Amino acid sequence: MGELRRDPVVGRWVIVDTDHPNKPEDFKYEQNINKGGLCPFCYGNEFMTPPEISCFRDPSTSANSPGWQVRVVANKFPALQIEGELDRRGLGIYDLSNGIGAHEVLIESPFHNKDIPELLPEEIESYLKMCCVRAADLKKDSRFKYIMVFRNYGSSAGASLEHPHTQLVALPMVPKNALEEIHGARDYFNYRERCIFCDIIRQEIQDKTRVILENKYFISFCPFVSRFPFEIMITPKQHSGYFCHISAEEIVALAQILKETLAKLKKVFLNLSYNYIIHSAPINGEVDVEYYHWHLEIMPKLTQVAGFEWGTGFYLDPTSPELAAQYLKKV
Repeated sequence: MGELRRDPVVGRWVIVDTDHPNKPEDFKYEQNINKGGLCPFCYGNEFMTPPEISCFRDPSTSANSPGWQVRVVANKFPALQIEGELDRRGLGIYDLSNGIGAHEVLIESPFHNKDIPELLPEEIESYLKMCCVRAADLKKDSRFKYIMVFRNYGSSAGASLEHPHTQLVALPMVPKNALEEIHGARDYFNYRERCIFCDIIRQEIQDKTRVILENKYFISFCPFVSRFPFEIMITPKQHSGYFCHISAEEIVALAQILKETLAKLKKVFLNLSYNYIIHSAPINGEVDVEYYHWHLEIMPKLTQVAGFEWGTGFYLDPTSPELAAQYLKKV
């Protein structure tokens, strides 16, 4: 018999197969294969993207030319536009507003075929630093209430371009998924006067069975209530609500644990596609960050969400997080 597990943050239920779990070799997934072709994110093709918003580059080089290490441009086909007024209004019982926000693409490195595990530690540090720089800058716009930082790697994870990149979207309201976490964290804090994520970290360190990696500042583990097989969470040990408040020393530690965690995952699953999302507190006074704790979620594309999940909100995890962590730790 499998197990029903309840997420202590959002109250979501997950069904975990503990009797006949899938091993890594049991998964049939679409492998990510580079097809080549002209890439707008590669060196020499800077003219193919919108102008640079921000960039780490050799000071002897000019904007929108080769010589950069990390480059940020506006999304050529943005989901939201930064210009204009929000203009909230009603249409009968319906609420709507103009599509105001920001949508940026962060090109992590000039290398077309290098995912994070293949980059040097200092290259990953520059990438993470730029994520913080852009999040902090977007936070200055009082129209924005939430900044979503996410990464789609591989076509089955939704990446429309092969060259590894990250996206930042600034929203004029806090999205529903973030609100569920925030409200769950607030309720727990009001009841116990502690951060639920800090308690989860202590529990995982104590149990050890789901921990993959750990360093001075961060822990990488398979959550007890994993929605997807080999789902991973990376979270700071020190309580902090905002990702963009990370220190220089913490960036070094995050780069290390992110590189090693993804390297392990991609050794278990060759040419794996995956998504990761940085969950951070809302901005511009929307939430008291005393009870929220930023974290990064990695979701491998090994299974598909189908009718049962859409209909119930439950997720089916064919591999327990304890078993997944065992495989990842061995690598």
